[in-house]
Amino acid sequence: MSLTNGTPAATADLHDAPPADPSPVPILDLTPEIEMLWDEFNQAFQDVLRSGQFIMGPAVKAFEAAVADYLGCKHAIGVNSGTDALVIGLRALGIGPGDEVITTPFSFFATAESISNVGATPVFADIDEATFNLDPAAVEAKITPRTKAIMPVHLFGDAADMGALLQIAEAHGLRVVEDCAQSFGARYVGDGEASGAFTGTMGDVGAFSFFPSKNLGAFGDGGLIVTDDDAVADAAAMLRKHGARKKYHNETLGYNSRLDALQAALLHVKLPHIDRFNAGRRRVAALYNERLADVPGVQTPRMTDGHVFHQYTVRVLDGRRDALREHLQREGISTMVYYPIPQDRLPVYDGTYPENPVSDRLSAEVLSLPIWPSMEEAVVERVVAAIRRALGA
Repeated sequence: MSLTNGTPAATADLHDAPPADPSPVPILDLTPEIEMLWDEFNQAFQDVLRSGQFIMGPAVKAFEAAVADYLGCKHAIGVNSGTDALVIGLRALGIGPGDEVITTPFSFFATAESISNVGATPVFADIDEATFNLDPAAVEAKITPRTKAIMPVHLFGDAADMGALLQIAEAHGLRVVEDCAQSFGARYVGDGEASGAFTGTMGDVGAFSFFPSKNLGAFGDGGLIVTDDDAVADAAAMLRKHGARKKYHNETLGYNSRLDALQAALLHVKLPHIDRFNAGRRRVAALYNERLADVPGVQTPRMTDGHVFHQYTVRVLDGRRDALREHLQREGISTMVYYPIPQDRLPVYDGTYPENPVSDRLSAEVLSLPIWPSMEEAVVERVVAAIRRALGA
């Protein structure tokens, strides 16, 4: 069966598929964990309402302390988004105009945007096609006298090659800012002393997002900065409150970027369950890998002990990704493409940077399939069966 875009044969074949199941399959279903924790959420919500303290206060401090304890780091500073965690983290390290920060082209725009928004220049190094993460050799080739930091992204919940990246940073005197928007609870498994460490705890700064779809998701926006550096933590805490350590004594231009107390309280309810949620995602990913192993033209993601599968992302080869996605949509199965346009190819930067061929190629191949912690095996089977029909497997 041909799935070449635009050919009459492909269109006819795809429409020969069995009728879609009447119940749609979403890319993510948050309902099970909400129902499971409903009473605890309600209690936490009421406790915050009755406290009358909605900005900062004890709920935020308690959540920060709990996260620091879970990750095994010294400081956790709540902010209002993952993007602000990156921006404030960079500023707390003193990175700004005239500096270069090496990062991946294959990520959501917030990664590069944060670098540009502190006045520094993002420099894009290509990625490893097996992991979707920064290729350390490509990073080293991009270092110049202006380079001040490396910003790896632990994409889809899989830790970047931190052993190699930390060695490069140490050799060249660079700071490391980990973009952990998709990797809460993930661990690096690899070479070096960092093996086994949580993402976010290996570099100078770790930046987390609590966007609702994340592994540890809030009920709105939220973010967190983690660090073991007292000076960086002090600067970050000051920057999130208009650049003031003491009220009405503003020392620098900062931000109004405080984690909402209600979000902190609800996240605190979820935190003790994060390992179980992540194990559930790994279970689903293992099922997909097993069921898709013999499907031609589909490359499944690697499994490591530390991967938490924020997304389950396959590569669909031979130009068939978009036709497959359309077929799955007709069968009521939602998918996403993360990311159809690499950061260095977005209009804001277009024409500025040289090619990153691996990133460019993968952007035309990646397809993220439905995944959530309690996803039933029957739903995985339905998704896989639809892929097999589409690809003639």
